[in-house]
Amino acid sequence: MSSLNTFGAILTYAIEQEARLADYYKQAGNADQAAAADKRKGKLERARSLYVLEITLEPIDGLDEANYAIDTGDTSAAGQKSAAATAARFYAEVAPFINVRDAQRILEKCGKEYAALA
Repeated sequence: MSSLNTFGAILTYAIEQEARLADYYKQAGNADQAAAADKRKGKLERARSLYVLEITLEPIDGLDEANYAIDTGDTSAAGQKSAAATAARFYAEVAPFINVRDAQRILEKCGKEYAALA
């Protein structure tokens, strides 16, 4: 896994993670959460297109994709709680590194939505 060392890398990972989570929730038969993940993915894509040029290209240290892997094979209720907890932790840990407040708020909101499920 690669390091999440730039704003673009963080948003790209978040978008890919939301796509994986949407598929995961569809497989688990949880259509509401699948739709919510798709909606978050759209918000993150808009944030990337709006704010990536505004971000100061300072390197970000200490974040790695491997720390946020989700077991998409476990669609049980406990597995869904675990996936939500991992996603919530990801958003809580990456948001403070983003130096554009609007983009940071989008990441924080995504994290709060997952924290409510965990």
